[in-house]
Amino acid sequence: MKKIHFLLITILFFSCKNDKNTPKIIVENAESEKYVSKSSVTINRDKNTIKERFPAPKDYQWIEEKPNSFGHFIENFKLKSYGSPILKYDETPISTQHLHEAVFDIDTGNKDLQQCADAVIRLRAEYLFKNKKFDEIKFHFTSGDLVSWNDYKNGIRAFVKGNNVNFRKTADFDDSYQNFRNYLDLIFNYAGTISLNKETQPVTKNSELKTGDILITPGSPGHVVFIAGVVQNNEGKRLYLLGEGFTPAQSIHIVSNPFDRNISPWYDLDIHSPETKTARYFFKPTNFRSF
Repeated sequence: MKKIHFLLITILFFSCKNDKNTPKIIVENAESEKYVSKSSVTINRDKNTIKERFPAPKDYQWIEEKPNSFGHFIENFKLKSYGSPILKYDETPISTQHLHEAVFDIDTGNKDLQQCADAVIRLRAEYLFKNKKFDEIKFHFTSGDLVSWNDYKNGIRAFVKGNNVNFRKTADFDDSYQNFRNYLDLIFNYAGTISLNKETQPVTKNSELKTGDILITPGSPGHVVFIAGVVQNNEGKRLYLLGEGFTPAQSIHIVSNPFDRNISPWYDLDIHSPETKTARYFFKPTNFRSF
């Protein structure tokens, strides 16, 4: 299991990485099926990006993200064909297939590594890599140790023993994409919701929530979802799409909204709410954060 070097914990089922302490409510299987019914919102099933597949509901308009921003990267991310199942890292389908509306066209890897916090890290890192912002590709282990892509591509490797992490140069320079994926697998193994929470800043106003921001419960188990799109009406009311990864490592996907079928998969979010319910996880307290 992951992170056993940093935290001595009992293995918990339905956790999203082993860096947490108290499980929250998970909505799974038959328990959530009673919420599911058809939405009145239009979905363009033949379109292949988030913004195209999910047009704004009636009387709403998409909030435009700045070109080359993280939000722009996410809302224009390519999706797999409509109806694609969520697959685990071993290419087998998960048991719960009725709580998502889209699957991101991005690999999960072939190990049980890219779970919930890792899905956010993966998208953030891919965005920075694509835009050649290499100096910004750096993430902390749960231990607090910072590991950068610049160091990794120059051959510096992390050696973990118990709670200690040492760094030594043991490899040649390699800035290939495959080596970048090797770097990310290392991050996935030793980072999680606790470290991701510390690397982000709190969002203090509803009006400041944007695509790319996250809703997170750091802990053991914890979870995180990310905002994948924002629309607004003339009165200033906003609705949001939410994406996530999960455990075991599986396809990054857009979740449906089983609690409000009329606007699903859109969510009505409030940073001041004491609890925020999403398709497969209840966040209490509500904790929105931004890169």
